[in-house]
Amino acid sequence: MRTRIFHEAGFAAGRGRMFAACAVAALALAGCQTESGMPSGPEIQSDTRIGSSENIASLTRVIETNPRDATAFNLRGSAFGRAGDYEKALADFNTAISINPDFYQAYANRALVLRQMGQLPQAIADYNRAIAINPNYDVAYVGRGTIYRTAGRYNQALADFDAALRINNADARAFHGRALVQQAQGNQAFAIEDFTQAIGLDPNAAAPYNGRGLSYMAVGDYKAAFTDFTEAVNRDRGSLEGWTNRGLAAEKLGEREKAMAAFNRALIINPNYPPAKDGLARVSRGA
Repeated sequence: MRTRIFHEAGFAAGRGRMFAACAVAALALAGCQTESGMPSGPEIQSDTRIGSSENIASLTRVIETNPRDATAFNLRGSAFGRAGDYEKALADFNTAISINPDFYQAYANRALVLRQMGQLPQAIADYNRAIAINPNYDVAYVGRGTIYRTAGRYNQALADFDAALRINNADARAFHGRALVQQAQGNQAFAIEDFTQAIGLDPNAAAPYNGRGLSYMAVGDYKAAFTDFTEAVNRDRGSLEGWTNRGLAAEKLGEREKAMAAFNRALIINPNYPPAKDGLARVSRGA
């Protein structure tokens, strides 16, 4: 079971002034083109506030006032992306780039949307372009590294996460992404170290706790794993993987009641989730 990367890739706002009418978007987007936007796994998380019709309408009014403002199109594209309207997001990022061909944040944002649409070669090309314009843009390395990681191209992924950390050694997303690569390669000690770094930088994120718990499970430290999975579900009460993993760790510890409770919580979220169903069946037979 793979963990998701906490804001695996939010959206970046870009240079230039912010608009009073876009206060909601600006607050949420300014530092958030992440492989969040921890959007990890790499998935854009729906955000009803940023992607609300009211926020999009306010951004549209800004664009109507100044139709050559690339930053306004980038912000509205980000709002459409958060709302899951990828075609409109792409159109706005295309416009932002046509107005300002050196708008590296817009290239990275467009790459994120293309990634969600499964257009991975095009997404990599956009990340490449963002890096060519600004070789110190850590967000683009994290985004491209995430594509390489999910494709199993681990050496390239590690190179990108390492590059991001050379630029910004406080990038929690890069530590998290590198930890997932180390975990996939069986380097659990290194993975635990990187997950720990990610947790220190973003202690409110659930995914690195879940990831570190999986590495602890792999090395047989079930008590530490149970503690981490507990921390994960405390931060994300709707985490199907978190509750299931907590049940698996409790099962390994011989804590049948705790295991049953965790598996049941997972099955409330998804009654047909096989790992939780199988786990519950095992511990129930053990009764």
